[in-house]
Amino acid sequence: MHSISKLTLLNLIALATLLIAGAIACAPPEPEKVVFMAGYKPQANLPFVAAYVAQEKGFFDEQGLDVEIRHASSGEHLQLLMSGDVDFTTADAASVLKRRSDPGLPIVAFALFGQRGQQGFLALGDSGIATPSDWEGKTFGYKVSLPPDYLAIVESQQVERSRIQEVRVGFDPRVLTEGQVDILAVFKSNEPDTVRRMGFDVTLWDPADFGVPSLGLTYITRDELAQSDADKVERFLKATMKALEYAQNNREEAVQIVLKFAPEENPAHQRYMLDTELADAVSPLTQERGLGQMTAAQWQALYDHLTAHEALPKPFDYNQAFSSDFLDAIYEGSALKWP
Repeated sequence: MHSISKLTLLNLIALATLLIAGAIACAPPEPEKVVFMAGYKPQANLPFVAAYVAQEKGFFDEQGLDVEIRHASSGEHLQLLMSGDVDFTTADAASVLKRRSDPGLPIVAFALFGQRGQQGFLALGDSGIATPSDWEGKTFGYKVSLPPDYLAIVESQQVERSRIQEVRVGFDPRVLTEGQVDILAVFKSNEPDTVRRMGFDVTLWDPADFGVPSLGLTYITRDELAQSDADKVERFLKATMKALEYAQNNREEAVQIVLKFAPEENPAHQRYMLDTELADAVSPLTQERGLGQMTAAQWQALYDHLTAHEALPKPFDYNQAFSSDFLDAIYEGSALKWP
């Protein structure tokens, strides 16, 4: 009896060991930690919404990602990306080209949200300014530097630029409502609505309507991360592109999710932002190849446009600035498509 009990005990120990080993082998791996930093305060910019919805609906969890969402307060997101403290962030396509040009930052855009650019030009509805030709004899206000899109419209519409007073005004749209300027460079997704909420009708000019090759916000990462960990980039994209499709079909819920990150913001204004940026995210390209897609022709046109208006400090190979490989990988054989 003593020898049988000992043998049974050994068998039980062996069985328990096998069961524990099997449980460990079958246990899901620990989620991979990822840091995403939005390039501005919490609000309904489309790349931000994609991350918010992916977080709230569990799409990051599905991809085995533990994503920390941060927000930039003073433009520090690029510095933190380059230092390795942030894995993914956002940037305007023109800014990506400028930063690759000088100081030569090794950044790469891996998804393009804005098939049209973020910028437009605004006048008050009762100003009598109906076309770019009416800009002559008026005052144009820009935020930091003269926008290449403005210069392209002036050139294409044969507007006499010398008859326009151009002034740097910063970021407060009240310079328009208070009459300090007649035309103002604005962000299309929020400032026209902001001015309307002040009680003014507005007229908006979109550079894309004049053939200007503008592009909008992107997701970016470091060259090093894109080359060494394509799987992480693809899983992040699978979650965020799924989230974007969800936001398209569930806009009110998407706004409520935005408000969890931005509780002080006006819901109607956030809905305006979401609708505006969703509209600019759709193009024949995205309808054919999926949300976020981009082509070399788009980037070349933007590069040539910026070069023509002396907005790039140094020439470089624009193909270094973007990669559609990750989107191609997630869309191949996938049900993910723009509705």
